[in-house]
Amino acid sequence: MTYSIEQLEQIASQVRRDILRMVHGAKSGHPGGSLGCTDLLTALYFRIMQPDASRFRMDGDGEDVFFLSNGHISPAWYSVLARYGFFPLKELATFRKLATRLQGHPTPAEGLPGIRMASGSLGQGLSAATGMAAARKLKGESRLVFCMHGDGELQEGQIWEAAMYAGAKKIDNLIAIVDYNKKQIDGPTDTVVSLGDLPLKWSAFGWHVLECKGNQMDAVVETLEKAVAATGKGQPIVVIAHTEMGSGVDFMMGTHHWHGVAPNDEQLANALTQIPETLGDYPDTY
Repeated sequence: MTYSIEQLEQIASQVRRDILRMVHGAKSGHPGGSLGCTDLLTALYFRIMQPDASRFRMDGDGEDVFFLSNGHISPAWYSVLARYGFFPLKELATFRKLATRLQGHPTPAEGLPGIRMASGSLGQGLSAATGMAAARKLKGESRLVFCMHGDGELQEGQIWEAAMYAGAKKIDNLIAIVDYNKKQIDGPTDTVVSLGDLPLKWSAFGWHVLECKGNQMDAVVETLEKAVAATGKGQPIVVIAHTEMGSGVDFMMGTHHWHGVAPNDEQLANALTQIPETLGDYPDTY
């Protein structure tokens, strides 16, 4: 099924409601980056990858696969996975609860469909994605590998080791996405450790670089489609998505404060008035 831009926007609106309710219910989590990544994850699953949720396999043979490296945005990923059909929507009510599958950082330990690696310790996802992409080339597997990263995460040295390897070895079935909101837990990335000229940096490592407005659905879809079209041409691809932390909620935007703070009852009610309910909220209990 090919989802229209309008349909994708409706899904993204509901995902944002899920994120707010999940983090509020757990009284902990990371709403800011999750809201900022919502459009990217929605477009990726419902329009670009379209995996088969009914036959999840760890090896992912025969379909595109995705690795989330910045694991703290798990609320957005869990919502997209549930609304795509990987597991029951009502399970979102168990987010961050003791002994449940939806822990604060994703893990495959409990057999949660859609999850192929634990992520939370930042910097590891590009290595895993590069490894799978390289293996696919050796096996003659034609489907693609995607991964997502936070911009603060790019301060990790392991990212650039993997980027250097992927560029040098022409891993051209790999598409990395950078959530470039220019904020991290301690403040603006330029203040903490400046990333410099990010497009030029990736290009210098041998990557094909694309940029887009990461909270504008038509721009996201157009750029991801360009990224797919650029595969198989001797370079890995990176999409630098210029996003807004807290996108969709006015008091969460323009600040790093909501990187890892849960809204209280009043703040949740305020936020939900700003985001239309389009597909129906998940049940409050599992």
